[in-house]
Amino acid sequence: MSISKEILINVTPQETRVAILENGMLHEMYVERSRSRGIVGNVYRGKVARVLPGMEAAFIEIGLERAAFLHVSDVAGFKRAHSNGNSTSHSPNPQIGQLLREGQDISVQVIKDPLGTKGARLTTNVTIPSRYLVFMPNSDNIGVSSRIESEEERERLRNLLLSQKDLIENTGYIIRTAAEVATEESIQSDIKYLNRQWGNIQNAQNLEAGTIVHRDLPLYLRTLRDMVDDDLEKVRVDSRETFCSMLEFSETYVPEVAERIEHYPGERPIFDLHGVEDEIQKGLERKVHLKSGGYLIIDQTEAMTTVDVNTGAYVGSRNLEETIFKTNLEAAQGIARQLRLRNLGGIIILDFIDMNEDEHKRQVMRALEKALDKDHARTHISEVSSLGLVEMTRKRTRESLEHVLCGTCPTCEGRGTIKTAETICYEIFREILREARQFDAKELLVLAAQEVVDLLVDEESGSLAELESFIDIPIRFQVEALYTQEQYDVVIV
Repeated sequence: MSISKEILINVTPQETRVAILENGMLHEMYVERSRSRGIVGNVYRGKVARVLPGMEAAFIEIGLERAAFLHVSDVAGFKRAHSNGNSTSHSPNPQIGQLLREGQDISVQVIKDPLGTKGARLTTNVTIPSRYLVFMPNSDNIGVSSRIESEEERERLRNLLLSQKDLIENTGYIIRTAAEVATEESIQSDIKYLNRQWGNIQNAQNLEAGTIVHRDLPLYLRTLRDMVDDDLEKVRVDSRETFCSMLEFSETYVPEVAERIEHYPGERPIFDLHGVEDEIQKGLERKVHLKSGGYLIIDQTEAMTTVDVNTGAYVGSRNLEETIFKTNLEAAQGIARQLRLRNLGGIIILDFIDMNEDEHKRQVMRALEKALDKDHARTHISEVSSLGLVEMTRKRTRESLEHVLCGTCPTCEGRGTIKTAETICYEIFREILREARQFDAKELLVLAAQEVVDLLVDEESGSLAELESFIDIPIRFQVEALYTQEQYDVVIV
């Protein structure tokens, strides 16, 4: 089935939001805020702050709040030494201390934004993308995107690039999927653009540490560079100024896209018009409803993300196995969409409903793989385990939608649950006993939330009277409207 793709761009002075719709349904969401722009792709002059031989890594100061992390495998010297010579050679890879020293100035590129408490991830193997190519100055390999399946087309593009040998001498390139429509002139133009960018980076070698020497394009221009394909019908943007900037960029670098860019001047917000705001809200919820009546439960943690599939209200029409199979097939589509929409990365565990027939398992796995074909992030899926779980990974380079739009709950502090009013009542009883034994109090005042005080003077009034009689000290209560359910104080009067 052909896919109708549309890109909506909502621009305000504070943030830019890009929504990718496939067949009218939101599949991907990107948010870039002016106060906290993503830094993936940026190149910095950095200074080696610490070399950690035990971790085979180094921390690099690049002018951010936290020092960034550079693993030995991402250092250019490691790559050259590793691939040097005969493949049967047993010469050890160089250690981090042989490649870097503390205080050394180096050029580094960000490959992962800071995530949570972790600093940015770096590489010294700089890559610069354009519309059709990815430039790799520290390599001499020519690669072709695996999504270009025709061997004839792959060979044509490779020869087309090699014909520019005067411009690509001693450097490497990856030919991107979008290059299927590229001409010799457009490839040559891309190479010259990339060479200019690399020249600017090399000319910045003497700048002080913490200086940015190459900044990736803003989100709305990256969208034109990276997310446009043959399925795209329209790019609609609600800002006249941004529309003009995108039109100018496209006429220079992606002329085939220019006629598909439109300015949306309507008074009704563009995201409201296409139901995007509602879908974003659903993308932040733990429970995802499927059309059949089944549902997914998605839990995102520091270590991994888990997805549990349930039949819910779906009872099927034939037998239990068929009901489970159809729910799992629908869930495979829903999971693929949610991974993209929420930008979930790292380790992901999928708990499909147990299936008895091997053919059903194979069909569900094929459905999942096919649904993930359109995903820009690299994924790897394992077979169904003996426990009926599917383990998979999805490359993570930026924060998930939840981490971008949400913060830790101040009431539960990220646990997802709070103590019940009953639990707090019994904690207060224990605290009253401690205070009565430790101090010579004439009266005790308990400050607590409304729910807790209501429970104390109603259902727990008998227990409270016994406690008051036992300690022989009067107890008063005062409701504090600003207290959360877990907060309370026992004050000696």
